Amino acid sequence: MKQGVRVSLAVLATAFVASRALAADADIPSIAANQHNEKTNFTDAEIVDGFLKTTFGAEYQLAGKVDRIRKFHKPVRVFITGVNRPDRNQQIEAVTADIGEHINHLDIAVTPNREEANLIVQLVRDRDLDRSIRKSYGTTTARKIRKSLDPQCLSGFRKNDKYEIEHAEVILTVDSGDFVFLDCAYEEMLQSLGPINDTESVPWTMFNDAVSMGFFDTYDRYLLNILYDPRVKAGMSIDQVRPLLPAILKDIRARVAAPSRERH
Repeated sequence: MKQGVRVSLAVLATAFVASRALAADADIPSIAANQHNEKTNFTDAEIVDGFLKTTFGAEYQLAGKVDRIRKFHKPVRVFITGVNRPDRNQQIEAVTADIGEHINHLDIAVTPNREEANLIVQLVRDRDLDRSIRKSYGTTTARKIRKSLDPQCLSGFRKNDKYEIEHAEVILTVDSGDFVFLDCAYEEMLQSLGPINDTESVPWTMFNDAVSMGFFDTYDRYLLNILYDPRVKAGMSIDQVRPLLPAILKDIRARVAAPSRERH
C-alpha cells in the first residue's frame, strides 16, 4: 500500500509529496497486466471530478489551503543525479520521454547540465533516504514527514507568487524492483508538474494511495493534458477553471484516446 503526504510551506512557497511504494517483489509483467486491464473510457464528469480533486488543494499542509492551479510555465528540464545506476537513469529517461509524448503543450526533456535543470531527480539508496530528505527540506520538515508516514519516494516543488512552479525535486530509492521504481517515478514526476493532491475517492488515478500502475495510464493523461492546456493558467481558481473544462475535454479526447506507443 502506498501513502501520500502533501506539505505547503509559506516561506519557501513549496509543496511536496511522499509515497510509500509496494513490496519489491512486483515485476514488469505486473505493468503489462495493468496496461491490459486498465479502464480507458471515462465520462466528462469522471474526468472533471478527478482533475479538480488532484490539482486543487494539498492533502497535508503547513501553510493553509491552496486552491489555485500550480504548473510549470517554462520548459521542464530534468537532471538525474545521485547513485551510479545506469539502468535507473535509462528508466528515468524513458519515463521523461513518455510523459513528454503524452502531454500536449508540455516541453519536458532530460538535460546533462544541472545548471539549466528545473526538475532534479535524485537517486538514493534506501539507507540514505532520510539523510537526503533532511538535506533537501531541513530537519524540522523531514521529522514531520517521518512522523506522518514512512516514504519510499518523495517529490516537491517551489512556486512563485503567481503559482508558477519554478523548481521541482524528486527523490527516488533505487534498491526496490522495477515495478516499484517505475511506479514511484511516474507518480512523483507527474505530481511535481502540479497535480499534488491525493484523493481516495477517484479509483482510476495513480494519485490515489491505493492505486499503483507503474506506467502513465489513460486517466492521468487526461488530467495532465487538461492542466497543461494553454487555457488553464497558473493561479486560476476552481470557479475560473470549471467553465473551461467542457471545451478543453472536447479538444483533448482524440489525442488522449489515440493508441499509445509501447511504454517503458
